[in-house]
Amino acid sequence: MKNYKLAVVGATGVVGRTALKVLEEKNLPISEYVLFASSRSAGTKLNFMGKEYVVRELTENSFDEGFDFAIFSAGGDTSKKFAPIAASKGCIVVDNSSAFRMDKDVPLVVPEVNPEEIENNHGIIANPNCSTIQAVLPLKALDDKYTIKRVIYSTYQAVSGAGQKGLTDLENGRKGIDKLEKFPYPIYNNCLPHIDVFTENGYTKEEMKMINETRKILKKPDLRVTATTVRVPVENSHSESINVEFENPFVLSELVETLKNFEGIIVQDNPDSEVYPIATNANGHDEVFVGRIRRDFSVENGVNLWVVADNIRKGAASNAIQIVEKLINMDGLYSPI
Repeated sequence: MKNYKLAVVGATGVVGRTALKVLEEKNLPISEYVLFASSRSAGTKLNFMGKEYVVRELTENSFDEGFDFAIFSAGGDTSKKFAPIAASKGCIVVDNSSAFRMDKDVPLVVPEVNPEEIENNHGIIANPNCSTIQAVLPLKALDDKYTIKRVIYSTYQAVSGAGQKGLTDLENGRKGIDKLEKFPYPIYNNCLPHIDVFTENGYTKEEMKMINETRKILKKPDLRVTATTVRVPVENSHSESINVEFENPFVLSELVETLKNFEGIIVQDNPDSEVYPIATNANGHDEVFVGRIRRDFSVENGVNLWVVADNIRKGAASNAIQIVEKLINMDGLYSPI
């Protein structure tokens, strides 16, 4: 088997460091890793794979030495500038930013949901938004069986999704420090119905990401989707209330079994024992946890779901690495899985 060379861009950030941890766990057939970051973080030493790595500064010539894959977790501006350069040198980029997600020529991939899209890449594959990733696993399972008519998202998103500054704001609030680095209001003791900037239609960019990315991933461009995304004072793992209306009727017990049998989903749903997904139990896992599964009696064919996942792992780092893993398992980089 061929050994591959992989670059991790943004290695010193929250997602980058988690990617390194997941790569250690996966132990893929990668013979060489190179870690990149901005000039500000270049020179940082990180322990990885049992050895010390010195983080290099990302430049326009960084990919001249040749890479098979690169995982980008350094923000949209960095991706827009450097991902095309990497792709032009024969490297397949898996990008964690929003830079290319809605580009019609860039596949937007969750491996359990639409792995067939991986082979359609032209050197760049987009990782969806963290809140979208965990939602589309149960949606895909149920759409295949019952055909989704409408989706209503209400999210409860952890501060780690806002990066280190978000975590700092929560910790400062706990300590009574009156200093904000990320949010417009204290996140400690508050829920902020404002993730990313507001757009002209009154929705935030985060809400529009969920709406548009869900349509693209499920290949349903006209799907009726609405969203309200909320930042909550939780360190890690996003929780989501998802209301789904179907074209076709369902038997609730069969719907639950459909979810249980879908790759990457763990059903935790026993109201009698107060069993349901919670953020602290999702931390450190790559699966998506689903519970509070109950019929919505206000519509003819509706169901309510409570969906929880580690937004830094499955919502970013692990999903990207799963894509790399799929690429490695192909019979040749561009052959069907």
